Formats: sequence, C-alpha cells, structure tokens
Amino acid sequence: MVYESRVGDVFTLGTTSWRIEDITRDRVLVSPAPGVPGRLPFWKGDQLGRPLELGRALGTFLREVGSLTPEAARLRLTAAGLDDWAADNVLSYLDEQRRAAGHVPDDRTILVERFRDELGDWRVVVHSPFGAQVHAPWALALGTRLTERYGMDAQVMHADDGIVLRLPDADLMGFDLLDAEPSRQTTAFDSDQAPLGAADVVFDKGEVNQVVTDQVGGSALFAARFRECAARALLLPRRSPGKRTPLWQQRQRASQLLQVASEFGSFPIVLEAVRECLQDVFDVPGLTELMGDIESRRVRLVEVTTPEPSPFARSLLFGYVAQFLYEGDSPLAERRAAALSLDSRLLAELLGQAELRELLDAGVLTELEQELQWLAEDRRVKDIEGVADALRVLGPLTDSELVARGAEPGWAEGLSAARRAIRVRIAGADHWAGVEDAGRLRDALGTALPVGVPEAFTEPVKDPLGDLLARFARTHGPFTSATAAARFGLGVAVTDGALQRLAAGGRVVQGEFHPAGIGQEWCDATVLRRLRRRSLAALRHELEPVPPAALATFLPQWQHLGSSLRGIDGLVRAVEQLQGASVPASALEKLVLPSRVAGYSPAMLDELTTTGEVLWAGSGALPGKDGWVSLYLADAAPLLLPQPHPLDLTALHESVLTALSGGYGLFFRQIADQVRATTHPDCTDPQLADALWDLAWSAVVTNDTLAPLRALLGSGRTAGSTAHRAKRTVPRGRYGTLGAAARPASRTGPPTVSGRWSLLPAHEPDPTHRAHALGPRAARPARRGHARRGRRRGRRGRLLRDVPHPGRVRGQRPGAPRLRRGGPRRRPVRDGRRGRPAALGATARERADTDSPNRAVVLAAADPANAYGAALPWPEPPSDAGHKPGRKAGALVVLVDGELTLYMERGGKTLLAWPTDPDDPSASDPRLTAAAEALATAARQGALGTVTVERTNGAPALTSPLGRILEAAGFHPTPRGLRLRP
Repeated sequence: MVYESRVGDVFTLGTTSWRIEDITRDRVLVSPAPGVPGRLPFWKGDQLGRPLELGRALGTFLREVGSLTPEAARLRLTAAGLDDWAADNVLSYLDEQRRAAGHVPDDRTILVERFRDELGDWRVVVHSPFGAQVHAPWALALGTRLTERYGMDAQVMHADDGIVLRLPDADLMGFDLLDAEPSRQTTAFDSDQAPLGAADVVFDKGEVNQVVTDQVGGSALFAARFRECAARALLLPRRSPGKRTPLWQQRQRASQLLQVASEFGSFPIVLEAVRECLQDVFDVPGLTELMGDIESRRVRLVEVTTPEPSPFARSLLFGYVAQFLYEGDSPLAERRAAALSLDSRLLAELLGQAELRELLDAGVLTELEQELQWLAEDRRVKDIEGVADALRVLGPLTDSELVARGAEPGWAEGLSAARRAIRVRIAGADHWAGVEDAGRLRDALGTALPVGVPEAFTEPVKDPLGDLLARFARTHGPFTSATAAARFGLGVAVTDGALQRLAAGGRVVQGEFHPAGIGQEWCDATVLRRLRRRSLAALRHELEPVPPAALATFLPQWQHLGSSLRGIDGLVRAVEQLQGASVPASALEKLVLPSRVAGYSPAMLDELTTTGEVLWAGSGALPGKDGWVSLYLADAAPLLLPQPHPLDLTALHESVLTALSGGYGLFFRQIADQVRATTHPDCTDPQLADALWDLAWSAVVTNDTLAPLRALLGSGRTAGSTAHRAKRTVPRGRYGTLGAAARPASRTGPPTVSGRWSLLPAHEPDPTHRAHALGPRAARPARRGHARRGRRRGRRGRLLRDVPHPGRVRGQRPGAPRLRRGGPRRRPVRDGRRGRPAALGATARERADTDSPNRAVVLAAADPANAYGAALPWPEPPSDAGHKPGRKAGALVVLVDGELTLYMERGGKTLLAWPTDPDDPSASDPRLTAAAEALATAARQGALGTVTVERTNGAPALTSPLGRILEAAGFHPTPRGLRLRP
C-alpha cells in the first residue's frame, strides 16, 4: 500500500486513523487523525486459482453428496474428515442452495442464475466448480461478447466457483444501446425478462482459443505480466540499483514500453507475456474441453431467475464487491487495453501449438524425401563406391532397395568380398550393411554378425540405438514411432523412448509435420529446417512477379477461350463469368460467346433468356446502331446491375415506363396501344421504337430475347453502322402480291422491337444482402461497385487491386464505380518496372508454361479476356503509326503467347504490329506469321466480315513487310489494299 499512497492520505490501522506526513526511504511518518475516515490497508496478491482437475473432483464430490440421503450424506462428510458441526453446516448450505435455485452446480451441471441487485440492475452468476484457471478466460470471452452485443464495457468478475456479471437495467427498456430509437419487437415487452440467458454464455469450442488470444492483450492481467517480463529482461533498469523504484513509476514506464512494443508482432517480451497469460494463468485447453462437453451434452446448462441471490451467489458477490471496491486502485497502465499486433506463427510455436503440416508443402516434402533416400536422378548410385556410400549414409538396405537406387546386383557382393559390407538379417529380411555398423546392429538390435568381422568394428558404442534412429531420421521426412520400429524390428515403446532421448538432446523434434499425417510425428531438426526453407521458397516462388505475357495468356484460358465449354451448361458458365462486363453488342455473338462455347448458336442464348435464367441490359449507346451490352444471371442481376445511365426522359419515355410499370412483359403492340390511348395518340412506330431503345441502352428496360438486338444491329444502311460487322437481316417473305406501299403494318411491330419488353429488376436496397450474396470477398463493401468485386475475381481468376475494371472502355460513363475503397491506393507486387502486372502465383505460371509456342488468340479489344488496356498497359505504338491502341468498340487484338502482336482498328483499314525484332520485321517472324494466320482464320469463319487492310504501321499495306506476311496467310491484294472475305 505504501507505493499506492501519497502524503496527506489517511488510512486506518486498528481502530485509529492516521494521516501520512512524509514518506522516506525506509519509513512512513504519520500523525493521528481521529474521526477522519481512512482507507483500509490491503495487499493484492496473485494466485493461480483452482485447476480444472481439482474443480472436477470438487464437482464430483458435490454431486455425490447431493444424491445421497441426509444420513448417508452426513456419514460421507464425516468420513471425509468433517466433524458433526461442519457436516451439518455443509448440508444446510447445500439444502439452502437447492431450495433457492433448484439446483446445485457440480461437474455435470452449470447453473446460470439471474437476479436484480439493490439498484435494480441485473446480476448474472454462472455457477461452476471448474476453477479460476478456466473461469478467467471464460470471463474474458464473455466480456468481449457483451461489449459486442450491447455496446458497453460489461463488469465481469471470475472466481474459483463461478463468474459474476453486472448488466445495467437500460437493456430491459427495449432499446438498442447502439441506436437512439427503440428496437422493433415481435412480442410484447416483458420487464422481468433477463437480458442474458444460458445460451449466451456458451461458446463454440473451435472459437474459444482465438477469442481469448485476441482479447488477452487488452486485459489488466496482460499489462501486469508484461511489466514483470520487461523487468526480468532488464528492459526497465533502475537508476540506482541499491534503491527501490516506486511501483507506480514502474507501471508508467511499462505502459510507455508497451505502447511501442505493441506495434511489433514479433517483440519477444509481448509474446512471452501472452504466453504466460495463456499457459501459466489461463487454462484455455480446459475451457475448450468444457465447451465441448457442453456441446455434447455431457455437461448440462440450467438457467433460473431468482428474486434474490442464492447462498452460492452471495458468496461470489462478496468477492465481487471486494474486487470493485478497490477498482480505482488499479493503475491506469494496467487497465488500459493495448492493441497488440501478434505474430501468430511465433506465438503458436511459443505455445507449442504449431501445426506445421498446414504450412509444409506436400510436393516439397516428396522431393526432399527422394533426395534424402538417394532416389532422385542426380543421387543415383553409379558404381561400387556409390553402394558403399549409400550403406554408410542411409544404413542397411535390401537388394531391391539397392536396385531402386541404381546399383547392380553384383556390386554389394563385391563389397562383401572386400570385407567392406556384411549381410545381416533385420526385421525378418536380409539387408546389406556397412561393416562399420556391425557393433551398432549387434548391440541395438541383437543382430547376428557373420564370421570374420574385424574386432575394431565390433567395439561397443555409447548409444547404438540412438545412432541408428538418428541416421534414420536424417534420411527420412517426418515419420512415426511405429514406422521406425517396423524398420528395425523393435517395439514401439522401445523406439519411442529412444526418440524421446534424442529429442531431449535436440537431435529430433516432435510435432505434426506431414501434410497427410495424423497425430504426432518425429523429424530430424536439420531435415525440418530444410523442409521449412524449401516450403517457404515454394510459396515465395508462387508469389514471384510474372511477366505481362503470363497474365495475358492466363486470362483467355481462365475464361475458357478455345471452346472448352459446350452446350447450354457451358453457355451458363460463360455468362456467369462474363456477367457485369460490358462488350459491344455487335461482338457479343460474333467474337465473345463463340470463342468460349463450342458450337455456339443464337438459339442457345435465346433459350436461356426466354426461360428467365439470363437477362441482358444495355450499358450505353454507340454511334450508329450499336451499343454496349451486358449479360446477367437472373438471380444475381439485382445485385450486379449498374445504376441506370443518365437519360433526359421525355413525355414519351415516361409513357413507356408507365405502360411497363405493372411488372410484366408486353409486346410492342401492347405498349403502343397503351401509349396511344393515354398520352400520345399520334405516336408512330419508329418514334416509339426509338424511345424503347433509349431506355434499353440506359439500363432501364430489357427484352426476353436478343432478337430485337440482332435486328437492330443488322438494320444499318452502311458498313460502319456497328462496331463489328453485323450480318444484315432479310425481311420475312409474305404471301400475296401486294406491293410495299399497299402492305399493311406488321402485327408485331418492326423487327427491332420484337419480343416482350419489361423493366429490369429493381436494385436490392439492402447492402448487406448484396454483400452476402456475393460471398466472403465482397462481404465488406457496402457500395454496388465493391459488391461487383466477386464477379470481377471470377473473370480474372485473381483480384488485382491496382488495375481498372476490364469493362471500363472508351465510351462508358466516367462515374463508373472504382475498384478500391477510400484511402490511399496500394501498389501490387511488380517485377521491377512501373506498369508491370501483379503476381498471379503458380496458377498463371503453370497455365502459361503448358502452352504450345506461338499460340495466337484473336479477341475484341473490349473483351474482358484482353488484359491490355486494363490490367496491363498498352505497349508503345510503332514509331510510324498515326494512332495508339485502345479498348475501343470494333477494334481487335491478336495475342501470341500473351504478347500483343497485332491491333486492328475499327473497320480493319489500319493495322498495328509489334514484331519480335522491330529493326527487322521480316517475313520470317514466327510471331507475326502466327498472328496473321489467326486473323485470316477468324475472317474466313465470318467473325470479322470482309476485311480490307490499307495501312500497316503507318505504311501502305501492299508494300510493307507485314503485307507479305498477310498475303502468305491468305489476304489478296486489291487496288485499295489487302482484302479477305469470309
């Protein structure tokens, strides 16, 4: 108490009050202060509390006594050492508890008691006999849960016999403490209902350890333990070693040290303090076991509401009052929560909980075991000396094992003839062993040695079995005791004892290592270090930056370009991956979908749209008859659809929306009849069709098929009316000989507005629903742009934080959502130059490495599978080119092994090429040859229409070096340029 007092404080000693006048080096000078109330002297000592084993024994004793008759119970207590008076008191105490609460807590029963205190606040008492070592982490987790649930710092106290919680009465007023308005309740409010029940004090056994570890850093226990650990580590030195340092000053210095150390997750004093809390003070495994018993019904939970505290509760409340009576005495340094950054790996190793099998790479382990056993190609035996080395390094081997390592059958016999190897029998099988192992095999395994072994090799060694097991560990990966015992024909207990001795000397370690193993295993310390280093190197290799070509090759393969999908199911998969990405409507069914789905036909997409599985939405109009369009799965459309594009609504637009406001689909004639009957009697069909398409391109209405879109694309009078050449539709023939002037109007309207029109689905207003529907990667953001993050990851295979959305192309609105949250932008891992792609891991590298050389892919420039212009920057255009490449509607790119090789501008008149050697763009360039052949193939298949290349890299195509490559691919010279027809 001396270091907690100041001059002028008054304390009580006996029946007299004393005022502190001065505090010297070795004494406190006081003066009488009669009649002045003073503080009582106190001493706060640490105690570990009752362990779980003692708590179970005590609970068993209570259950046993409670199940007996009064006479038998008195005899049982007397036999335990209690006299008659003490036995009567115990029985009376248990009887009063049973009458007050109906239950007595024991090893199979936990009682949750609730009652009001003198102020009307609720007290919740968890009666449990399992001891303070279990109750301390349980109380810490309960305090965290109450803080998260009620938004307040709940008062929680633990003891050997249970936990006491105090909840303010404000919870029962029907208010959510986090909001200012009353919460909605489905039933009438009950003022006598307690805010906390038995189900609220139970945790899942899998989450207990993590919750306690996360919250222990904010406890006063951690602050005190950190101060003690820092003092032991001489981080809080004394200026004068011969003098005492006041405790309050030590706490201040420890608090300042903790503020700095808490920012470093691997600070050893922080980790040691956490270890002391979790292992020396808390019994977290015991709490986990108790939660598992509650979950499996081996321990039952009983809750009861009493008008006043039960006898057991009164005993706990006495300790509660004693603790919070001096709550102000607790120094601020040990009451302030510390936001720690802990290194989970180091902490797990410090706590002995490291499960390396989750960290070690199975492929690396297999490769290392092959090397250790000389089974790798570079370790194979090549001659008779290699056999001698193998027997010396690996130990005894059978004939088949020698052959597996490349030895010929006669080589071992040659060593035996030279007295350098002996043939022995181990575990019931014949083995060849080096002669230097004769003494070890005899003394450790009792192996019979052949005649003629020199005496120098049969002398006893200090630990023969340990030597054999140590060599076995050095030449194997993680193994079990049973595996080693079977190898040498020993008992498991004998082998395990020898391995324990090796572990005590640091030669082997025990743990969970093998990725496919179960239980504890053994591993040589050096082998484990090599295994961990190689696993880490493998992980780092997966995170190494890859060249841009790897990403450009990976995206088309990830999005199934090359017709790996088939049928309706394949089309659904392609739509699922493409949904939300805007592509030119003229390219959707000519380049985008046919490149992904083998045998694609428009009828397949119409089947999905008419059945309601897929819907389409416009994303902005393009010059002419074209526009941007996106596909969506119907169930995800409300979560992924963008906000409608800005559109100045006219009275005709409003009338169309009013006609469609019923929520059902209408044919064009039905819409026209309603519009003409209400607001626009003189509206013509072309005017109404234009209004419908204005709403369609603004992402307000849609159609149940893509037939009107196809008709619109084919209705242009000129070749440039669409971004990509669209096939013109032929009007359906009619019977009769009426001329065009006398032909009546179509009953269904123009072909560009056929089918049923309807409003697009309404946006989901709740951001939580949108986030959860899109999975864990989109669960955090609340904005629609962030909610589409999950779909972008599906298109790219890996989410890159520093790249724009591939769907963002020239012509889209500038207000499209961005792919990052507020705050500074983080740069991804790059390969040393600005603008290079982020690391994609082993997936992209493996997919890129498996491709055949000079594999060419023709893509629309705005296709999400094209990484250039989105994740990757465009390469610098050729020096003589008059324009730059871009993600423009109508433009094409040809990628060869992921490298951008050809870029065709809209219309096909100009072509940009990036040869392998810019200084010598000859006809022998394999990349340009492959790109030209792929472009010609796409043109012949009708994906490009008639292509006439007039200029290449700013020069006339007929005389340029690239022109010869195009002619070799099938282009024909014409006066205007090089032409290729479908």
